Amino acid sequence: MTSEALRTALAETRAYFCLSCGKCTASCPVARWEEGFSPRRLVEGLLAGEAEATLAQDALWQCLTCLRCEMVCPSGVRLGEFVRRVRAAARERAFAGPCTHGGAVEAWRRLMAQGGRPQSRLRWLGGDASLQVEVWPPQEEAGPPAEGERTLFFVGCLPYYQVLFGDLGVPAEEMARQAVRLLNALGIRPVVLADERCCGHDLLWQGDEATFARLLGANARLVAEARVDRIVTLCPECALTLAKDYPARLGAFPPAVHLSEVAAQALQEGRLTLPRRAQGLVTYQDPCRLGRHLGVYEAPRALLEGLGYTVVEMAHHGKGALCCGTSAWVNCTATSKAIQEERLREAQETGAPVLVTACPKCQIHFRCALAGKARGGEPRLAVQDWVLLVAAALDQGGEDA
Repeated sequence: MTSEALRTALAETRAYFCLSCGKCTASCPVARWEEGFSPRRLVEGLLAGEAEATLAQDALWQCLTCLRCEMVCPSGVRLGEFVRRVRAAARERAFAGPCTHGGAVEAWRRLMAQGGRPQSRLRWLGGDASLQVEVWPPQEEAGPPAEGERTLFFVGCLPYYQVLFGDLGVPAEEMARQAVRLLNALGIRPVVLADERCCGHDLLWQGDEATFARLLGANARLVAEARVDRIVTLCPECALTLAKDYPARLGAFPPAVHLSEVAAQALQEGRLTLPRRAQGLVTYQDPCRLGRHLGVYEAPRALLEGLGYTVVEMAHHGKGALCCGTSAWVNCTATSKAIQEERLREAQETGAPVLVTACPKCQIHFRCALAGKARGGEPRLAVQDWVLLVAAALDQGGEDA
């Protein structure tokens, strides 16, 4: 990325309008724990012509791109997009942030981007004949194609998370299966891709635009061949990437939404009936990508309330919700752990025994913290994905019928 490209990034993200008022710093989760960190200092460095020094500093990779700063910026600076673009420039100059888990996550994504390697992409279905899906490309003994609107269920990296984070008890594959079960309950027989690749979210936000482009190209070809009308996913990061980043680069691309939006709309329209048997309190973690990036706040809450739960809000929620502490598998530091602990304290202070989230990564990070890797003592809080609560209720309703 040339100096001209950096100037373009400053202009297109409104960074030139930064007033240095400090509101971004006051709202930043990282700045609360990392002395000297400030989102606006990244902007100021480039404005001062200190490109090389800015690209080389650790602060560029400490940012969570959670967009809390954008919620309070009086000038409308798009700091998240600014950081993403500057990271891309840094990578071109061989600067990169520290990847977590020994770079395992990045390794499998780059392997997927190379192509030519067969994947066991459908093993997450578990051979469950009750799950009604249309596999693309068609397999032997395939049923008839889905009629009407064709919906693709984009599973993302959930099967890989099952392997990497199985020790934390993250039921990633079960979440994917229950997502299909919920779609079936709505009368949708989703298309699933036998050679689906990672959407590329993390690589894009790490600044690795070249590898992201290869993943985008592979997935775009598969989606076009499957001739789907829309895409539904359980992962907010997949939803963001498929809904915004793919169309921005491809032009025409099917609309993508988070499954909670589909289910909440069906609930509102009477096409989904939930048994209101659940009692007690839950609190809800707004994922950064689903909330501030995509503007989806009420859908998961409506589903929880539809089950009969009372949703007790944490001190920071909605647009002001705190992040889970790590983004795009970059950095897992004492600051990350401090942010996680602060968020878990807020959850425990609600008195709710269950913290519900709509993001697999939020669940991974909070389960890790509660497992004692970032805090001592016995966990006093359960972490659960919303789709498992809905699926359990649907199963109970079927048993009572």
